[in-house]
Amino acid sequence: MRRILSRDLYATTAAALLVVTAVLVGRHVERTHHTLRVDWPPVLGSWGPHTGPGTPAALLVAAAAVAYGPAVAARLRWRALLVTAWAASSAWIWSLALVDGWHTGVAVRLTTRYEYLRVIDRFHDVPAALRDFTHHILLHSPGHWPAHVAGHPPGATLSFVLLDRIGLRGGGWAGAWCITVGATAGVAVLIAVRALATEQSARRAAPFLVLAPAAVWMGTSADAYFAAVAAWAVALLSLAVTGGSAWWAAASGLLFGLTCYLSYGLVLFAFLAATVLLLGRHRIRERPLLLVPLAAGLAVVPVVFTLAGFDWWEAYRLLVTRYYQGAGGIRPYSYWVWANLACAVLITGLPVAAGLARAGGVLSGRRRDALTRPGTLPAAAEARLALVVATALVSLLIADLSGMSKAESERIWLPFAMWLLPACAFLPRPRAWLAAQAVLALLVNHLLRTGW
Repeated sequence: MRRILSRDLYATTAAALLVVTAVLVGRHVERTHHTLRVDWPPVLGSWGPHTGPGTPAALLVAAAAVAYGPAVAARLRWRALLVTAWAASSAWIWSLALVDGWHTGVAVRLTTRYEYLRVIDRFHDVPAALRDFTHHILLHSPGHWPAHVAGHPPGATLSFVLLDRIGLRGGGWAGAWCITVGATAGVAVLIAVRALATEQSARRAAPFLVLAPAAVWMGTSADAYFAAVAAWAVALLSLAVTGGSAWWAAASGLLFGLTCYLSYGLVLFAFLAATVLLLGRHRIRERPLLLVPLAAGLAVVPVVFTLAGFDWWEAYRLLVTRYYQGAGGIRPYSYWVWANLACAVLITGLPVAAGLARAGGVLSGRRRDALTRPGTLPAAAEARLALVVATALVSLLIADLSGMSKAESERIWLPFAMWLLPACAFLPRPRAWLAAQAVLALLVNHLLRTGW
């Protein structure tokens, strides 16, 4: 038992030191070389202690989640828990966003010169815009796309074009869409954890998914919306392979296809999909035809975009060139390859570091503590849950090593962060850990003026 607690302490101390080192080294590098291209490394933001309209609500949500979250998660009926988790996540994200006020915190976030709403008027003819999309990716091309439009497949931009077409115009509606949909990502993760591990593990993870520091960047960022789509793709696949439903398999394939056309980096969710298929291999052996609707659903979005004239591979090739034409070509890999991991700590929190250490212990066979302590997870469920979070961690590390996420990873890695949070199900004394989550999110949101 003492060894397990020591491992928690070592993991959280190492994570905290990583963040402090990234801040100190980053400030020195930016002061002397000006190559990091962020004002408060490793986060894209600036120092600016402040409070705002959302502060009282954020404090209230945090206090309620810490005090009652674990008990409520343990006692509510399952469907009621899912609805409550979504509502609480929404309240947490909205309150943190409104610390900066409605205009600054929500309405203008997706209307800056880098964002998707800047090009809505260039998509009056959607098929023509898709055929012409790759011609505007490079920085020096005529009418080049803003950074985020060029940096993502057109599915991302088309999402906001469709909102505009149905009358939900402007940054306020776009921000509300990202927050509302993004808050469902945690619900999807809970459904997947229940299907792949146990309901107990999902219930233990629920308060941490609600009170995640990632909420600081989920309101308002399009990556919150991307995180939700990717999470539901995994959740539906989990339901398909454990319940044998062809409809869930087809829906999952459809969302996986959409995920790849929202962000290039989210193709790494193929690893999580493979893990789900591995964990559900017995059901797949019984019903191998489940793979047919999955593959059919997966093909829909790529086929539609390809027939419309958009070449995903060519666009990605041009994006790599565009990336190095801009800040990506200046920001030093030698700093960001490890400082990005400090950003991962900031969006997931110190409890995830301890949870990942415990997950590593499970996968290496050291789970005597879990087997002897009352109220902890059964060994087989522990192993399945540990494999899921380990896969998410590996995906994040691959994204890091690729060099295509130098800075801004506190936003870019939101989809992966959601799958690290269930590692907190391994932790005892959840209220203390939840308090650490809440304090981190509140400090970051009130001390920094974040870029997203």
